Amino acid sequence: MVLALLGVWSSVAVVWLDLVDYDNVIGKLSAYDADGDGDFDVEDAKVLLGKERLEKERLEQLEREEKERLEKQREAEEKAEKERLEKEKLEKERIEKEKAELERMEKERLEKDRAAKEKAEKERLEKEKAEKERLEKERAAKEKAEKERLEKERAAKEKAEKERIEKERAAKEKAEKERLEKEQAAKEKAEKERLEKERAIHPIADFYDVLFFVSDKKKKPKLLNTFEKTIKTEIDAAEKLRKKGKVEEAVLAFDTLVQQYPQSPRCRYGKALAEDDLAEKMRSNDMLQKALSTYKEASELPNATPDLIKATLKKRAERQQFLGRMRGALATLEKLVQIFPEDVALKNDLGVAHLLIGDNKSAKRVYEEVLAIAPSNGFAKVHYGFILKSENKIAASIPFLRDGLESGDPGTDDGRFYFHLGDALQRMGDDSAYKWYERGHQRGHFASVWQRSLYNVDGLKAQPWWTPKDTGYMDLVKTLERNWRTIRDEALSVIDKTTGLFVPEEENLREKGEWGQFTLWQQGKKAGESCDSVPKTCGLLERYPEATGCKRGQIKFSVMQPGTHVWPHTGPTNCRLRMHLGLVIPKTGCKIRCTNDTRAWEEGKVLIFDDSFEHEVWQDADSYRLIFIVDVWHPELTQYQRQTLSPI
Repeated sequence: MVLALLGVWSSVAVVWLDLVDYDNVIGKLSAYDADGDGDFDVEDAKVLLGKERLEKERLEQLEREEKERLEKQREAEEKAEKERLEKEKLEKERIEKEKAELERMEKERLEKDRAAKEKAEKERLEKEKAEKERLEKERAAKEKAEKERLEKERAAKEKAEKERIEKERAAKEKAEKERLEKEQAAKEKAEKERLEKERAIHPIADFYDVLFFVSDKKKKPKLLNTFEKTIKTEIDAAEKLRKKGKVEEAVLAFDTLVQQYPQSPRCRYGKALAEDDLAEKMRSNDMLQKALSTYKEASELPNATPDLIKATLKKRAERQQFLGRMRGALATLEKLVQIFPEDVALKNDLGVAHLLIGDNKSAKRVYEEVLAIAPSNGFAKVHYGFILKSENKIAASIPFLRDGLESGDPGTDDGRFYFHLGDALQRMGDDSAYKWYERGHQRGHFASVWQRSLYNVDGLKAQPWWTPKDTGYMDLVKTLERNWRTIRDEALSVIDKTTGLFVPEEENLREKGEWGQFTLWQQGKKAGESCDSVPKTCGLLERYPEATGCKRGQIKFSVMQPGTHVWPHTGPTNCRLRMHLGLVIPKTGCKIRCTNDTRAWEEGKVLIFDDSFEHEVWQDADSYRLIFIVDVWHPELTQYQRQTLSPI
């Protein structure tokens, strides 16, 4: 229609305005000549308009179809999207459901695992509890049996000791009685002559000392003076309370007597004995100190009989030694010897007191005095021989030790004297040493000829050489062997670079050579300064109480130079085993014998032996030998024994 109008308006424009080239426009419109008459006329416009309508309808149809197609496409897409979303929803629900199911199954599995673990843990704890109870019962039973055994052993030893003391006492009493009887006869004769002279001058004689000398003939020691005989009934009543164990009542009874009779030595002596018994019952050092003061008071009162003075001061010295007041005991014994200078037994006791404070020189002088007046006194001989040996006068010590033991005198049958006599003979190359070791064994002092330790626990397994498995200390052995290079390096760092030594060995065990030691633990106590020098070594040992807590042993480095020989010897106790870890070992020349089995060390390896058995060491190499010594408790000792045994 637009084009038709355009055509019309073009014609008009051509006709009326003559503005456009008609032919040019008509030529252009001839393209729309529908009837073929050569021009664009109304008919052509109608045709053209019809085509436009059809074209419009076609376009509208196409538009509707496109719209329908788009609508269908949209609906299809919406449907597909809806289906996709629905599918995604279903998939999500499926996944969520599967996840929930998996979570439920995992929860059930974990719950079952937890229940199973709890059940297993409960069963394990119950089993551990039962095992613990079993072990505790076994331990209690063992401790009870051990306690009973020790009690029996103690009772047997006490009985044997009591019998020994009784025999010694009887022998001493017999000798003392004979001596006193001789003295008494002489004194009585002199006293009789004196009294006869006095009676001529004084009608009333002094019968105090007369009664003393007469009563001295009695077997029992004379503890009562003349006056005290008049109150004997009261003294006996108080003494009876003491002997019955009624010590508190006895103290009160004797205290009453002391108040009534302050000048009575026997009453004061009885009070001291009762206080001593009460101190034992109370386990009170304060009460014992009170008894010591009362003993002293009794001995210093006038008119105390010699027997009472002797009994009082001997008891005081004995209890002072018990308290560890060795110098106080020494002073008391010196006073006794001054009062009774002819009493050989007291001199012997004085010699022992000097030995107990380490004054061998004074002890030696005392025993020389005893042997000058009693050359056959066996007690003095064994102690004199012991002192000579400690001075390294080996050959000179032998006859005194041997003669003293052969005398059989009280106080001579002691394992220490058999031990030192045998050792002296061995050092002189005399095989008769083993005869004395055998005799010591027969007398019950040694476990065997080879095992000659003196501080023992009976019943422990006894063998010279042990394997790690035998000891039960496998973990300790493995730790030592795994870390031997670390231990060696620390040991080398503390060796004196000038001398190649540690602290020299001072037990007089070497025949020749140089042997040094560097101690880390002694008697279960850590040597802090030493451990500061070798912290890694000490750190390795801290978790092994069988070693660090061994109160009867040591942990130390030991270096031995070429040309050293250690005499055959034994350790002091069967309560420990000794481990040797090789650190620097020459290829040849170093060996150790225990009994009749000789072995050699290896670097990084542990040797274990019981040093209560005789052992001997040779170092004939060209360079030094360095080992690490670790003492451990004997594995059969109970925990109670390990805690209560005294340190050595």
